Amino acid sequence: MEPLLRTDRLAVGYGSNALLKDLALDLQGGELTALVGVNGIGKSTLLKTLAGLLEPLAGSVIVNGSDLRQLTSHERARQVSIVLTGRPQAGMLDVETLVSLGRQPWTGRWGSLSSKDHEQVDLALKRTGAEHLRNKSLATCSDGECQKVLIARALAQATPVLLLDEPTAFLDLPNRASIVRTLRAIAHEERKAVLFSTHDLQLALDLCDGIVLMRREAPLWQGSPKEALDSGELARAFSGTGIHFDASAGTHRFVP
Repeated sequence: MEPLLRTDRLAVGYGSNALLKDLALDLQGGELTALVGVNGIGKSTLLKTLAGLLEPLAGSVIVNGSDLRQLTSHERARQVSIVLTGRPQAGMLDVETLVSLGRQPWTGRWGSLSSKDHEQVDLALKRTGAEHLRNKSLATCSDGECQKVLIARALAQATPVLLLDEPTAFLDLPNRASIVRTLRAIAHEERKAVLFSTHDLQLALDLCDGIVLMRREAPLWQGSPKEALDSGELARAFSGTGIHFDASAGTHRFVP
């Protein structure tokens, strides 16, 4: 099956400084994939490049068979949506208005919403469990509520590929698990390719279909959580960090 998103010899970074080179990545529809690696390795840079927010330093990003660089910004916004870390500068916008902004790639010249657009907004709010927040100001939402709203905005954009940069950051364990379960349901039921970066290795191992490991001076590694553990690739990626991985139990623990 042709992946919804793939990269070919991709190099990412800023200016002439390439953080990572020759990246090969495939994202299939219907799968939730975790992007993991140590701090500063380039996870956010990779996600922004995959979304078209940063230009590749080399190589290409192919989405639905088209080179992302050959698409207009309007066309890209119909193919890939991204949720970045942190709260948006939304002033006193209410939740429904913010989620409605996800429909911009599909509205007419004047940006007015059709009945179909309103249906997509309602569906996105329902899917993320944010219906009850509809009339609430984003500024008064908790971190967990805000994350649901941002995911709902990306869902309203109705793209086949959804990228998220640390969507569980700053959340407690129940909210982290809730967000990842929501992403898993979205990927499986709507056949989207969903990729999110995370430092929560156990959630990645327990709830994701695939894992992409970013490693310094080594190619990307991609496979299932079980393969990541059994092969020792996960342990090697975090070598020297004081984390012990137990392949038989599918868990990890911190070494004193």
